[in-house]
Amino acid sequence: MATTARGMIENFLYLVEKFGHIPNGGRIYYERRSQPPLLTLMVESYLKHTNDTAFLRDKIHLLEAEYQFWQKQRAVNVTIAGKEYLLNRYNVQVGEPRPESYSADVELAEGLDEDAQQNLWAELQSAAESGWDFSSRWFLPGPPPLPATRQDTQTSMVVSVDLNAFLCRVEQVLASLYRTLGNTEKANQFQAAHEYRVAAVQAVLWNDKAGVWLDYNLVRQRHNEAFYPSNLTPLWAECITEPAAAERALRYLEESSALSYTNGIPTSLARTGEQWDLPNAWAPLQYVVIAGLAKSSSPWARDLAFTLAQNWVRTNLAVYEKYHAMFEKYDVEGDGNPGFGGEYEVQEGFGWTNGVIFQLLDFYGPTMRSSLHSSAARNRPFLSSLLHSSHFSFGRQ
Repeated sequence: MATTARGMIENFLYLVEKFGHIPNGGRIYYERRSQPPLLTLMVESYLKHTNDTAFLRDKIHLLEAEYQFWQKQRAVNVTIAGKEYLLNRYNVQVGEPRPESYSADVELAEGLDEDAQQNLWAELQSAAESGWDFSSRWFLPGPPPLPATRQDTQTSMVVSVDLNAFLCRVEQVLASLYRTLGNTEKANQFQAAHEYRVAAVQAVLWNDKAGVWLDYNLVRQRHNEAFYPSNLTPLWAECITEPAAAERALRYLEESSALSYTNGIPTSLARTGEQWDLPNAWAPLQYVVIAGLAKSSSPWARDLAFTLAQNWVRTNLAVYEKYHAMFEKYDVEGDGNPGFGGEYEVQEGFGWTNGVIFQLLDFYGPTMRSSLHSSAARNRPFLSSLLHSSHFSFGRQ
């Protein structure tokens, strides 16, 4: 599959060359809306499998171009304790309804004045850029007792933990890639950017009381104290200043009610009817938490990583047994069902669901096989396609 992976990466690189970033979809109305910046990490995975340094030398300028898009068009200054830090946010300045959800956006903005409508539509597009469309994570709560709703979306006012952790990892990888190519000047430049971001993430996003990183709201000038798996992304990205922070983040996770759901870690603990909230669980978020814990030197953290991985594989298997399909998202409540809510019916497939299962089974498969053996006998299609077809290394991104 190395040739297929390279072909996909080349398609993404073409989009960066043409637009400066990877649009949110392959349609012209997505030109000003990006995907989260993960292309550099895709290339890193490909290179570890192929060691194709000629490809890297030819294309690394496009990886840097995507990074610069985020630094030039999605950066924001945050002042903490009198010191200013430059971090990043999702921020699409397109004050129009999303073409893919035009009527829903028009209806949502009914009754607002023209400026408020345009602001709302831009915030909805920013939420779509994050991938978390939609979630209580982006809602700015109104005055009690009115609950926040999608109309209260203010994504651009959130300095998000996961985006900055992604970029922290991107900076570290770019430094390593330039070092591989012998470009010491560029390697030092990105190493300095990485070290700056590690300090900025700690200064702006770390909440000492909670013992974890939290999204920072620019309007309220304070952290959002709600639980989201994305709060733990710096563990996976290795964007931390000291081991003690990782230990405290582990305690934060264990003390939250998120671990009481044995079908997976919920996307949030808020029940809003939006798809990126309770009771839905998403494979990429499971992976980020599990991989972050698995990197720890603590046996306690590594044991929890295995338990969470086992829970997720069992959930996927249970749903497959009932529906004979993999799904975009899963319900953490009940006895094994696909997720629900949001703007559309749950999708069968699904790229990131299958990818995460491959990763978990590749890393933990030998340990898991005995516990899954009884289900395996009943579901050879699932296990033949998952337990024996993985070729990716969990420990490599």
